[in-house]
Amino acid sequence: MSRVRVATGARLHFGFGNLSLDHERLYGGLGVGLDAPRTVVTAEPADDVACAHDLGREYAERAVELLGVSGASVAVESTLPRHVGLGSGTQLALATLAAVARAHGCDPRARSRAPELGRAGRSGVGVAAFKRGGVVVDGGHPSEAFTPERPADGTWETPPVAIRRDVPEGWRFLLVVPEADVGRNGECEDESMRCVITDADPGVADRIAGVVLRRLLPALADGSAARFGAAVERIDRLNGRWYADEQSGIYREPVGTLVDFLSSEPSCFGVGQSSWGPCVYGVTDVDHADAARRAGEEALRSAGLDGEVRVVAGRNEGAEIVRT
Repeated sequence: MSRVRVATGARLHFGFGNLSLDHERLYGGLGVGLDAPRTVVTAEPADDVACAHDLGREYAERAVELLGVSGASVAVESTLPRHVGLGSGTQLALATLAAVARAHGCDPRARSRAPELGRAGRSGVGVAAFKRGGVVVDGGHPSEAFTPERPADGTWETPPVAIRRDVPEGWRFLLVVPEADVGRNGECEDESMRCVITDADPGVADRIAGVVLRRLLPALADGSAARFGAAVERIDRLNGRWYADEQSGIYREPVGTLVDFLSSEPSCFGVGQSSWGPCVYGVTDVDHADAARRAGEEALRSAGLDGEVRVVAGRNEGAEIVRT
């Protein structure tokens, strides 16, 4: 018998490269792997599936089925907050798959099996973060494969990683998660995305491509957190134009209020909304980390909100998988 522990970090999602069917490739996620907060799952072989965590049990049952093994005793030791913009579903799904697979001496093949767990249907950033971390731009899906209704799990492929770069050692990311309504998910998210794609201006995608090529990639090449922050904020705001009708503005509330406050803070080089929020991120560095944390706390106070504030490092490695 072997017991396996899998630990994986969160991710930020800065937006998509394209949401218009007028272009050849659809979606194309942009994001970064984070060292914290973390999802931690343990598993050991069993004759059936046992897991006290409801969603963890669903993923464990699916993993056992995909792997063709007898069963697993799974424990979810910690998870990311759900539907706030940190990639909780993908990280839990893949961590559970990897723990069950390694406990049985199998290769989890996380990239190829993610679609069968219902993941990577749009963005491939979460899978890429689980595999290798870093700053990621994925290649999206063929636009011709888009269907008005959600396709069955396993009928798509995880988007290829087009660009992957290490996060420079001195960079940090401010995370402000207010106590607010969770981001859109499930059927509600699917419906919103269909509406956005139907009406998306293809010109916005052209502008995002210019930001990626002329601002984001050069900032990564020379390690400039300030220029990288400005680039991802621009990408985030351009994405917000696509979503404006669905979330009543460039940013949903109370994200917009927090972003407005943090945009004037010198310690935050770029701010935005991760995925559907309500997580607000800020790009900073080790020299400005304490000031950025204080700014995040003040942003919540000024908005009359409770919530959690932390400053975390990027992650340049995949999930930790340890056999005990």
